[in-house]
Formats: sequence, structure tokens, C-alpha cells
Amino acid sequence: MADIQVYKKTPAEFALGQRRAKKSMRNQVMMFSLMIFLTLISFSMVVAYQSDVLGFSKFFILPTLLLFAAVQVGLQLYYFMHMSEKGHGVPQMFMYTGALLGFLIPLTFLTIVWW
Repeated sequence: MADIQVYKKTPAEFALGQRRAKKSMRNQVMMFSLMIFLTLISFSMVVAYQSDVLGFSKFFILPTLLLFAAVQVGLQLYYFMHMSEKGHGVPQMFMYTGALLGFLIPLTFLTIVWW
């Protein structure tokens, strides 16, 4: 069997851990609130477009919605999947490589078919 070692934290280490946990939870709540806000803005823009509000054309709505979606994906990766923490370099590399290939391969095939 493996030997189990118990490490007793000093009061300073315990306080530091609590401060870090509190800061991390505050960041999680702030990012969740920001994502809810972006979602509400997105729904409001679509409702304004469907109600024929002046200035909300499909040429404004579509790129803005895609930008909000990209921002939300980035926030979810970094904060809710803990990619902002140390030690996640290899998973980040694989995700960025997959995203790059997921963009370049369809672009390549579309380019081959169109030209």
C-alpha cells in the first residue's frame, strides 16, 4: 500500500488558500453574470430585428451575434473549464490546434470547390 502523508498547513497558508478560493469564486460569478448579460443582449437584438426596429438589420445582427458567441466560448473555456489555471498548456495546445484545423480544413475544401 502507498504511504499517506498528511501536511498540516500553517495559518498563513490556510489564509492564502482562502483568499485564492474567494477570488476564484468571485471571478466565476462575474464571468457567469457577463455571459447572462451577453445572452440577454443577443435575445434583445433578435427581438428588435423581428419587430422591425430601425437600425437592426440582419447585416448588423448576424456578425454581432457571432462575436458574442465567440466571446462566450472563450470565457467558458478559460473560466468554467479552468483553462486559466496553471498546468493546462498541453490541453490548450490541443484545443487551439483542433480549432485551427477545424477552421482551415473546411476553408481548404471550399476554396478547392469554388476555384
